[in-house]
Amino acid sequence: MLATYSIVDKFKSLRATTLQIVCPLEKDDYTVQTAPYVSPPKWHLGHVSWLFEKILEQIDKDYKIHDVTFSKYLNSYYNKFGEQHDKASRGAVSRPTTEQIQRYYDLITQKIITFLNTVHLDASTEKIIELGIHHEYQHQELLVYDLQHILAEKYNPKIRNRRDDVLSVKQKQIHIEGGIYNLGYSGKEFCYDIELPEHKVYLNEYKIDAFPVTAGQYMEFIESGGYDDHRYWLSDGWNAVRKNGWTAPMYWYKQDGKWHINDFLGSRIVDPSEPVCHVSYYEADAYCKWAQRRLPTEAEWEKAACWNEERQIKTVFPWGDDSPSGNHANLLESYLWGPSKIGSFPQGASHYGCHQMIGDVWEWTSSEFVGYPGFKSGFSEYNDKWFTNQKVLRGGSFATPRDSIRASYRNFFRLDERWLFSGFRCADDV
Repeated sequence: MLATYSIVDKFKSLRATTLQIVCPLEKDDYTVQTAPYVSPPKWHLGHVSWLFEKILEQIDKDYKIHDVTFSKYLNSYYNKFGEQHDKASRGAVSRPTTEQIQRYYDLITQKIITFLNTVHLDASTEKIIELGIHHEYQHQELLVYDLQHILAEKYNPKIRNRRDDVLSVKQKQIHIEGGIYNLGYSGKEFCYDIELPEHKVYLNEYKIDAFPVTAGQYMEFIESGGYDDHRYWLSDGWNAVRKNGWTAPMYWYKQDGKWHINDFLGSRIVDPSEPVCHVSYYEADAYCKWAQRRLPTEAEWEKAACWNEERQIKTVFPWGDDSPSGNHANLLESYLWGPSKIGSFPQGASHYGCHQMIGDVWEWTSSEFVGYPGFKSGFSEYNDKWFTNQKVLRGGSFATPRDSIRASYRNFFRLDERWLFSGFRCADDV
């Protein structure tokens, strides 16, 4: 079949959004790498184009690679595509230049558009193009993480919307019935292989917070000596606290007796009603132990987000099956550039009454990142090579593109990582 307008339009919108994210940057910003886990903006632009070019090479036997010398630098971790440059020193590479990468990005954009407009696509070809689109969605979000680390308030986005004032709300617990639950993606649109197959799990009844843990709640943990007491920490977590000198979430600092944060919104006093952000799994777990609570499993999280007890159905999003809008969640297209206060999106609440399960901050769960029973890889070296030493996060963040998120989406990071927009909510046994 001919490529549908929707996939061509989706690709054009994708590439325009990526360029919109980088358009405020000065030339010198593109090559900066402020930490080993941060990548220069130049690299992100090149890498997403490089992967699309590898896709073209796979589906078009006559395709000729634009410049084979780009591959080692732009290859992230795909051993099947050859050598990779060391991630920690991507910022030390001056060639290809920023101008070359920008021209390369525009060139691959045109090549993909031409391909989609002229070639008959079978289902497998359309699927791999769709994967390339969702891969770039992921890098749009990673690019935003990195821009905050590189520039913070010096980043001046093309669009910045004002956060609405909301009435104060109180944290509360939601009771969820136990029983058999079908975990995984049940929709008909794109999903990653790690969201499949949908399968049955048994859950005991439990309680889960209606809102993510707030910065104000987390301050209580800090002020009670949470970072000084080994009893709350996993062994590796306590080692990370001592080795890295952690005393608070990333980007937090204390001044004149008050906690401040330095982020896209500037150096400001921490808003106690925002979800706490930039905490590692270790910090989330330590808070829960201090509070005599626990993190939810990903199955508990998903049921609280998706299950409609009254109608006995599962929905794609907490509010139903409709795609996210500005009334549902704080995602990239909200252009708020930071978490919103709890209670900001009542129309996005789940059937049980859990709020902000999509957007704002990714939420750590206690679940190990492994394949579901019956897992089959859909694209080698993309997800399944990471089935070790990672925890699952759910829900998306204020930097997650709207078209990429759903409640079954399984993100994953190492337990000590916290430059991502990560928070959590607590659960309890009943």
